[in-house]
Amino acid sequence: MTSRPRSARARTALAVGGVLVTVAGCSGGEPTAAPSASPVPSSSTPSATPTPSETPASCAELTGEALSPDQRLGQLLMVGLDTNASRSSLDDLVTDEHVGNVIYLGGWEGAAKVARTSTHLNDLVSTKATGDVGLMIAADQEGGIVHQLRGDGFTRPPKALDQAELEPAALTKDASGWAREMKAVGVNVNLAPVADTVPKDIGRANEPIGRWGRQYGSDPKTVATYSVAFLRGMLDEGVEGAVKHFPGLGRVRNNTDFSSSGITDDVATADDPFLEPFRANIEAGVGLVMMSSARYPKLDAKNPAMFSERIVTGLLREDLGYDGVVITDDVNAEALRDVPPGDRATRLVDAGGDVVLTGKASDADEMIEALAEKASAEPEFADKVDASVQRVLALKDRMGLLPCSAGDAN
Repeated sequence: MTSRPRSARARTALAVGGVLVTVAGCSGGEPTAAPSASPVPSSSTPSATPTPSETPASCAELTGEALSPDQRLGQLLMVGLDTNASRSSLDDLVTDEHVGNVIYLGGWEGAAKVARTSTHLNDLVSTKATGDVGLMIAADQEGGIVHQLRGDGFTRPPKALDQAELEPAALTKDASGWAREMKAVGVNVNLAPVADTVPKDIGRANEPIGRWGRQYGSDPKTVATYSVAFLRGMLDEGVEGAVKHFPGLGRVRNNTDFSSSGITDDVATADDPFLEPFRANIEAGVGLVMMSSARYPKLDAKNPAMFSERIVTGLLREDLGYDGVVITDDVNAEALRDVPPGDRATRLVDAGGDVVLTGKASDADEMIEALAEKASAEPEFADKVDASVQRVLALKDRMGLLPCSAGDAN
């Protein structure tokens, strides 16, 4: 893949840690910062000793201030690497476009292949590429039909309905084993558990979840118990979970990946009992919440969930108190076909979300350009970009992926 010229970003200004930073033009100059009342700490300049009235900067804050504007934007993307693609097919995106996160797609056979690929991706991390910030490397390994890591070295988790036949403690133990397999091959994020509740009267007629037994049950209390048990197993072994698909896909008929109709939940409200499994996972410390691309007219009559400020900021962040990373479901879904790739990224961040997941890696350039242009034109949006970057870096600090992290990413 050849990187495209970044003509739009050559004129972009972004707010970085409260300091206006202008991206250098095509002449190849370095980014310059506008004068500030106090110096911005960097990886090469120690911070002054704080006075008693100051709060020392966190590792995530220090890392964010040291990143270039383009490196910061790259943290807001997760791009797909297909099992049939060349191991080096994302190299330019990571090294030149500074993309900070990858997801394995297409069904990866054998632990040896996955481990080699993860090692290659991690070797791309550098001061120039990502500001020495490590990659989130994700896979869907929820169980049943959805298991991207297969063959030698991997256990196929059963579907969620079968997982719910276990005692919760037994599920946590099993999930810990699945997490160890993932961690051993360099996968540090599992896009699971599923927290969607499928009513009994819909059952298998619910195409995305119920048809495949991806739900833990038809009662939100049961779903909460078992999805949290799964999450705890992941976290115990150092693999972050992404609870999905907020605010719930259990009542829709069709799959948003393949349909733009039959994807409306006309029942969900802000006090919907089907939100309880998500609340339970938030309280259990989930690192990411994945947004649905379905529609919920009683919550927002105009926007799908992932682009809705009412749902992302109002319901998830303010009502449920979640301050972690919000990630999209794959934005190449049929339900979003009419939304240009750049708008998929900007609308997520505008709503209060953080990471746009695209299985189509070739869209990454357009998404980064759109984020940069909108941040340059709208200070309020630039502030949202800053907030999103800080949430991503805070999670990566917890994962041991920052240069100053106390933890061990390995």
